[in-house]
Amino acid sequence: MEDIKISNIKIGANNKTFIIAELSANHNQDFDIAIKTIEAAAKAGADAIKIQTYTADTITINCNNEYFQIRQGTIWDGKTLYELYKEAYTPWEWQPKLKEIAEKLGLIFFSSPFDFTAVDFLEKMNVPAYKIASFEITDIPLIEYVAKKEKPVIISTGIAILEDIQLAVDTCRNAGNNQIALLKCTSTYPAPIEEANLLTIPDIEKRFNVISGLSDHTISNYVSIAAVALGAKIIEKHIILDRSIGGPDATFSIEPKELSELVKNVREVEKAMGNVSYELSPKTQKSREHSRSLFVVKDIKKGEIFSNENIRSIRPSFGLHTKYYSEILGKKAKINISKGTPLSWELIK
Repeated sequence: MEDIKISNIKIGANNKTFIIAELSANHNQDFDIAIKTIEAAAKAGADAIKIQTYTADTITINCNNEYFQIRQGTIWDGKTLYELYKEAYTPWEWQPKLKEIAEKLGLIFFSSPFDFTAVDFLEKMNVPAYKIASFEITDIPLIEYVAKKEKPVIISTGIAILEDIQLAVDTCRNAGNNQIALLKCTSTYPAPIEEANLLTIPDIEKRFNVISGLSDHTISNYVSIAAVALGAKIIEKHIILDRSIGGPDATFSIEPKELSELVKNVREVEKAMGNVSYELSPKTQKSREHSRSLFVVKDIKKGEIFSNENIRSIRPSFGLHTKYYSEILGKKAKINISKGTPLSWELIK
């Protein structure tokens, strides 16, 4: 598995988790809210802000027959696809300005394109990476077009079966692009924790030989934190200034304070992960002094026999190793030994 690099950040086995704040529709068509959300993401410690580049007309058609009605028990039921996307899209004229603002704040800025015109638009903006949304993983021409831009491609797998994922990965590689990351994703909004199936994350890495991560639509941070412990190198979460402002994605988005906590917790988990090691640190080596060893627990006279009455395995560790206990029983003391003396071979006949 190769590391990938997005702008100035390397993503892979020995690098920090890449934390993406997804703006999505959480600007509610208000440019100032979009700016404030990006500022909040930067302050919270995210590495990147991601948007979505489409219009209602580039993602679907204005049609209200049964095929275009949302009736799947979602938070968007009762709308047509066109109505939802008209409400949720990010105006294209904002996007170069948002990118400039984000980069001044130290954030990487990139997007999910939903058709060729969006890719062309984002290429003119010189975005450093692309995200393929869960529902576009079956759009092979789009994936191929994106992959040929020779930039990292992050793909969510929310509605995909194994064959879909393999085809998407093969499409990228056949286009000459091996800078691929796959995000485990549950495409229900909000996503039930019991459907997270986080053990898929290390399997994705092994099975497809790619960077793996999580696009998290649950309403807490626990799933993302656990994902990092399982090896996720990318975490994506929707951010909203305040869930009370509402909007299509409000119910499964986290607020700035929650994002800040997530970043802090992820960085702590990274420290805890460390490396495979059976060596003791200097502090732990010092603590080892409080482990068990063999001590004299009653005064012993010269020539007296060692028994379970006068020697024991106790803390601390300055005496002989406890593995010698049975061997020493029945032997005699060379000299008088006072209670509290660590046992040593010099004291034994």
